[in-house]
Amino acid sequence: MPHIQPFTVTGFHSCDREVGIRVLNGKDHLQPSSNSWDWLGPGTYFWEQNPLRALEYAEESSKRKQFNKIPIKIPFVLGAIIDLGNCLNLVEAKSIEIIREAYNGLRELKTTLNEKMPVNKGNNRALDCSVMQYINQVNRLQNKQSYDTIRCAFSEGVEAYPGSNISSRLHIQICVLNPKCIQGYFLPQPIIEFNPYLRAG
Repeated sequence: MPHIQPFTVTGFHSCDREVGIRVLNGKDHLQPSSNSWDWLGPGTYFWEQNPLRALEYAEESSKRKQFNKIPIKIPFVLGAIIDLGNCLNLVEAKSIEIIREAYNGLRELKTTLNEKMPVNKGNNRALDCSVMQYINQVNRLQNKQSYDTIRCAFSEGVEAYPGSNISSRLHIQICVLNPKCIQGYFLPQPIIEFNPYLRAG
């Protein structure tokens, strides 16, 4: 059953300034990530409604505090309007049932093949990535409608205040599988706040 989300969201992508400018000028497209540690599987990642966190991540990447195959030299935040389309929305109960079933299916497959299950270890979320890939592969094999996007909340950082269950970097991430769901790009305002390195030498 498709899970069509009848709304668009604003997402923010952390990237290098040169890449961001090229995309804004229509000279390039964002390339999907395909790392084994990508927790929502292969796709293009955005921070939902969170340009400041996107900037923080870009800055961390430029200082090698975040691992990227192609390091960010000059931090840049690229805004995007995203149509969620057929979304595996992991903040709703129905989608949690789907990933639990996928995990069980993947485990049975690994047992049959006499292979070890991937595990999450630190920032390497190989298990989550494998479950998402399994879902997409099964959908293709069964001729089911493919997911356009995956959306999930992620708890990160320290507690917001003593005794809190809210983390300091709690956010929602969107993984776009279908690039046609990206309706357009923009430069988030105010520029001085979200792109302070825009005019850096």
